[in-house]
Order: sequence, then structure tokens, then C-alpha cells
Amino acid sequence: MRNHLDNGKKLPFPDGILINGRGPNGASLNVEQGKTYRLRISNVGLENSLNFRIQNHKMKLVEVEGIHTLQTTYSSLDVHVGQSYSVLITADQPAQDYYIVVSTRFTSTVLTTTGVLRYSNSAGPVSGPPPGGPTIQVDWSLNQARSMRTNLTASGPRPNPQGSYHYGLINTTKTIILSSSAGQVNGKQRYAINSVSYVAPDTPLKLADFFKIPGVFRVGSISDRPYGGGIYLDTSVMQADYRAFVEIVFQNDEDIVQSYHLDGYHFFVVGMDGGQWTTASRNQYNLRDALARSTTQVYPKSWTAIYVALDNVGMWNLRSEFWARQYLGQQFYLRVYTTSTSLRDEFPIPKNALLCGKATGRHTRPL
Repeated sequence: MRNHLDNGKKLPFPDGILINGRGPNGASLNVEQGKTYRLRISNVGLENSLNFRIQNHKMKLVEVEGIHTLQTTYSSLDVHVGQSYSVLITADQPAQDYYIVVSTRFTSTVLTTTGVLRYSNSAGPVSGPPPGGPTIQVDWSLNQARSMRTNLTASGPRPNPQGSYHYGLINTTKTIILSSSAGQVNGKQRYAINSVSYVAPDTPLKLADFFKIPGVFRVGSISDRPYGGGIYLDTSVMQADYRAFVEIVFQNDEDIVQSYHLDGYHFFVVGMDGGQWTTASRNQYNLRDALARSTTQVYPKSWTAIYVALDNVGMWNLRSEFWARQYLGQQFYLRVYTTSTSLRDEFPIPKNALLCGKATGRHTRPL
């Protein structure tokens, strides 16, 4: 696939969907009558949003990427690329086999695959057609996403234990607007954020930053606003201050759903809607119980806004979760920087770190 992309071509439409690596009816889940099970559902595909459902069974959402949620019940669940959900299902139906169904979303051709939910005292195999799901309806998915909220009364690992961390009361110190684009550069397909298509250097950025090696990257090589120009190649690094509280807006002017991930952080997904984001869009933000997660979708011709507390020093990758887009440049690095060299703020590079590129021969400091 890399060769295909390196030759300037796009990846073809996939052949099918796998559940735990298995094709149609290859994956099965055995349950006992009356018991409740937790399913963790992850979309580890290359580019397509998926809808997950189980014939005649409801799913109670309880967790999103490590965050307790309000326990809302769904009949089907949209899972975008790179996202994970935990749901509870109860084996409360007549004892037989039921379809587990996964289908693509927002694709002109809908791919569908099935698995089997098998009761231990099953009286028979799956029957009837697999239950249908949503296909191209954006509003349906948007409304479902808005219905997912953090459970502020649940204990556990989350950014606001016992409700003491009120992200909605913190003033943001900076707004970053990120817009994706696709186009040709030197006759080959490339993808970009704010017109910059990322090119990996021969030296890892963190090593270059730590050892202050010149000529590897330039801070500010990507703007914090789209300027509307054509796509160009660069090793894009954006500067941000340690402990800043930042608003990031993903503006998607393309006609596909997108998915973005930020390494090293959970962020609050405070808003999403169609059209162009403006400062007035803040009036509809959820500033109380928005989900904190690490991967968010951005719907076609739409925007998604997040708040993130930059409390983790380092060189962090922000990228499209669509593998081909990421590989062909739709990513950049956020340099969360402090002048402090205290171990309280950042651990030193391990002694056994691989020092390559222009960092070859350098020495890490001992702990």
C-alpha cells in the first residue's frame, strides 16, 4: 500500500470489513442467558466510519476512551476511525443466535459484515435478515455524538475527579484553526493541514529539539490559521506553551467525514456542527460535561471544536487517523515547550534511546 501511495495513487475502496480479523460470520461471542457483558468496540480500520449493532439487543454506553459516560442506551453505534467505546449488553432475549452487524458509514457503496452472538442454550441459528443501520445520514450521527456526555458523578480516572475540574470556567489562551486539504504536489497525491503537507525528517523531532540540532525543523513552519494557499511540503511544527489552555477548531471543508487524533492528551470535545466555524459558534459549546477523549470525528462540510490543557511537555503528533492521508502529509507536530529543565515537567530521554540521524553519537544525560 505504501508503494501504491508513493506512486501518487489513491488507495482503492476496501474489499470488506473484518471483526477481530475474521470475515462474515467468522467472529462469534458466547453468552449465557440473563447475564450482562461489557463489549469494547474499536474501529482500527484505515479510513471508514463504521456502525455497530446487535440484532434485537440494546447497548448501554458506559465508557469512551477511558472516560465514564452517562449510561445512554443505543440500538446502534457509530464508531469513527481510531475511536473506542465500551457498552453493556444483557442476554435477555429468547435463547438462540443473533447477528452482530458492522457496516460502513458515509460511503456510496455500503460494506456490511456479520458475526454471531450465541446463547449457551441456543435453540437455533441466526434467522431473518441482519438488522439494517444508518448509511449516509450525517445528522443522525451528529445527534448521537452530541448525546454522549461525561458522567460527572462516577468515580475513576478522568480529568475532573469529583467534579472539581471545571474546564468550562477556564479562559482559553489561544485559538488554533486547522483546515484539511487534498491536492497534487509534483504530480503526486498529497494531503495537508493549513496547506502544509508533512514530510518526515531523517532525525526524530524530539531528539533534534532536545539536542538543539539545527536544520531539522523550524518552529512556526505551520500557521495556527488556514491561509487558503496551495499545498506545499515541509516538516511542520507548531509552537505551544506548556500549561496553556487552548481551543482547537477542526474545520472540514471537504465532503468526507474525518477523524483526528492528538498524542499525549485527552481533550474536551466541546462542540460540533455543520458549516463554517465562527466566534459565535462558541455560544453552543458544551462547557459542563463534554466527553474527554483522544480521537474526534469531523463531519463533512462541518467543524469540531476541542479544549485541551497543554500539561504534557513534548513534541506531540496531531494527525488524521485515515492512514493514507496521514502517510501523505495530513499531520503535524505540536511542540509543547517550557524553558524549565526540571524533572517535574519532563523526564529525560532514556539512556537506551535510539539516537539516529543527526543525533547519532550524542549522549543522553543520566538520571
